[in-house]
Amino acid sequence: MVSKFEPAYLALLRSGELKRRVEAAYERLRSCDLCGRECRVDRYERAGSCRTGIRAVVSSYGPHMGEEDPLRGYRGSGTIFFSWCNLNCQYCQNYEISQLGYGEEVEPEELARMMLTLQHQGCHNINFVSPTHVLPQILAALLIAAQAGLRLPLVWNTGGYDSLAALKLLDGVVDIYMPDMKYADEEVAYRYSRIRNYPAVNQAAVKEMHRQVGDLVLDEDGIALRGLLVRHLVLPGGLAGTAEVARFLAQEVSANTYFNLMDQYRPCYRAFSLPPLDRPLTREEYEQAREQAVAAGLRRFDSRRLRVFHLW
Repeated sequence: MVSKFEPAYLALLRSGELKRRVEAAYERLRSCDLCGRECRVDRYERAGSCRTGIRAVVSSYGPHMGEEDPLRGYRGSGTIFFSWCNLNCQYCQNYEISQLGYGEEVEPEELARMMLTLQHQGCHNINFVSPTHVLPQILAALLIAAQAGLRLPLVWNTGGYDSLAALKLLDGVVDIYMPDMKYADEEVAYRYSRIRNYPAVNQAAVKEMHRQVGDLVLDEDGIALRGLLVRHLVLPGGLAGTAEVARFLAQEVSANTYFNLMDQYRPCYRAFSLPPLDRPLTREEYEQAREQAVAAGLRRFDSRRLRVFHLW
């Protein structure tokens, strides 16, 4: 069953602009600037900082019932997990995929087939997980899939380190942006994710995402159709800077931003040698982060994570 809501990319398909976006995106791979690293590698010749070349690598795909309520609904979010990553988080819970690259290279035609399969299975949306570094390949596959009948909203499920050049290519393509806001402090971001200028890049990206799609809009069944949904993983020792992240969203983006304050941190990958990340999050730390988000003025929270709150 396909939603009556028309996804944004269909207008670009009809005008021919989607095809032009594909061409422009592939051209950027010759001096790649799709993420905040702006490594300027010619990915036709070798892999960039993301360890990915000209082909996307997919770890898995399928209906996912573990996403936020507005995405998973009652039939699941149609997730496609891309291998490798433009971040290098030392505590990544999916490090086999993001840091070790487990997966198979795919051509755009195969990626398009995955999208259409997920639609056939009844998923509410197509959810691209860690997509930033393979934006051109996704657009190429989307062109094929849309021509073949894809009609689901697209979710850009990203670590939040997207460049403005990349987001310009996605304007009018993506329906639902779901970025992480991982850190408020530049030095913390470099120590634990090996990336520079994360807060500046991340905040600029989130502002642009909101400009494109606005606050999250739900249908009569509570399923997301369009808008911004922000994820923030609370880290031990207050390392994520929750108060500042929440303040930024409430004051510079929208107090009506749908905010998932995540409590599921556990030590993984190299975290055991990086205290305080070598221990789980405490209940007290999470409660403090929740209070900070509320005090900042945010009003919409994921109902599964913050059970004491409701969508306003």
